[in-house]
Amino acid sequence: MRVLVVGELNADLVLGRCQGWPAAGREVLAEDFALTLGSASALCATALARLGESVTFAGKVGADLLGAYCLSCLRQAGVDTSLIVEDPRAATGATVAIATADDRALLTFCGAGAVLTGADVESLRFDGVGHLHISSYFLQSGLRPFVPTLFARATRAGWTTSLDPGFDPAETWGADLIETLRHVDVFLPNAVELAAISGVADPAAAIASLRNGRTLIVVKLGAQGCLALDGDRRVTAAPPRVETVDTTGAGDCFNAGFLHAWFQRRDLSACLRAGAICGALSTRGLGGYAAQASPADLAELDACAPSSS
Repeated sequence: MRVLVVGELNADLVLGRCQGWPAAGREVLAEDFALTLGSASALCATALARLGESVTFAGKVGADLLGAYCLSCLRQAGVDTSLIVEDPRAATGATVAIATADDRALLTFCGAGAVLTGADVESLRFDGVGHLHISSYFLQSGLRPFVPTLFARATRAGWTTSLDPGFDPAETWGADLIETLRHVDVFLPNAVELAAISGVADPAAAIASLRNGRTLIVVKLGAQGCLALDGDRRVTAAPPRVETVDTTGAGDCFNAGFLHAWFQRRDLSACLRAGAICGALSTRGLGGYAAQASPADLAELDACAPSSS
């Protein structure tokens, strides 16, 4: 089965072990720096490919140095880039990630990712696809109105589907997302996003409030692991202990691990455990690309992990 990821594509400039948060008129020092592949969509795509999935990416970059860099990273990970357009009228996006010992903040220029539209995607041929994944629903202003149509088209074709909403910079958390979920098999928000979308603070209650009879909702809880509901039963998994360098992209690598296990029709506990492992392992390096899990990494930690509850 081929996985199609449609979405934004940009580079990350990661400043690690920052001594504090920058403020107007002040300068803060960082002890680490990396230029690496960014964007939630691309990180999920490369993490899936490194786990052995066949992945095609559809999107847009600028005809510039950052665009060439992003394409190179995707290809190096084994992602098919034949459906990515190099647009000379747009600049490739970039995110500055500022990471301290306790948290991180992101400053993003959406660039070409914001001008990707439904018309760009509608004309493409998707041969051999069995699953559609979309990330950064709120950031992709050009694609967002077309996402429900794209998911509905995938459903009619017999594909499975997944969605990671990402953060909404406008913090309006539009009602259109709730309607879109009718066409989604797996929904993968983090705790902040889930609370904002549902209006319910407790993760389990928030999941229950969004149930629609189709969508499996998995909430990422950072260092506390993850949670889903099997009927009324809470199913959780905790991440393995690793030496954390940077949490940028951990949620995207979690998505890849969860989906990789879900494609194999493993039970919910095993899927959550695979997601937690892949998310944790990605934090061993700066950015979400350099330390993504291999099949051997996942198998080793999965074999010795305690059973999920």
